Amino acid sequence: MTRKLSCREILDNLSAYVDAELDPSLCEEIEAHMQGCNPCVAFLNTLKKTVVLVRYSGEPEQVPQEVHIDLHRFLRDRCKDDGPGKES
Repeated sequence: MTRKLSCREILDNLSAYVDAELDPSLCEEIEAHMQGCNPCVAFLNTLKKTVVLVRYSGEPEQVPQEVHIDLHRFLRDRCKDDGPGKES
């Protein structure tokens, strides 16, 4: 039986996934995880929208490190609370 990826592992690989830089087998594992994890799907959709907005916004701006850390902390905590198998 194959080990399933955790939300943390998904978040660590999503940028490369969106940029099509991952091995196809890892992409399949990410897609399988997404079938049952609404928080990861929400994060992926937000990441994709962000990429589109940055492409059309002109000059890219750096996200302050504190905001970046807070966002990842929030999403990690949310995935723990709402991960696969959790009931609302």
